[in-house]
Amino acid sequence: MNINKKEEEIMKILWNRESAFVKEIIADLDEDPKPPYNTISSVVRRMVDKGLLKYHSFGKTHQYYPVVTKEEVKNIKATSLLKDYFDNSFSDMLSYFVAEGSADTKEIEELLKQIKKQK
Repeated sequence: MNINKKEEEIMKILWNRESAFVKEIIADLDEDPKPPYNTISSVVRRMVDKGLLKYHSFGKTHQYYPVVTKEEVKNIKATSLLKDYFDNSFSDMLSYFVAEGSADTKEIEELLKQIKKQK
């Protein structure tokens, strides 16, 4: 399952709210000017088709809620990052974050402890 940036942004809003109408999603987007209602409505309908969201009907309007957890999306994104940018090498990915200064010594030591526990 592939999740684009706009879908991920909408998922974050829905995880925080638990459910929302399109107007509420638009209000929570960090964009100015806000995107048109029809644009976000189309994105949300695609997300329903992908199995990311479901909805409750209230007449002609729908209240959307996530059916995929944040953890599941995190796994999808991490797997994609590992595959697309590091040729499925966790070692290369970790080395990158260490070299870029994104991981400090304490975090690396904690990770090593977790790895040793699992063995």
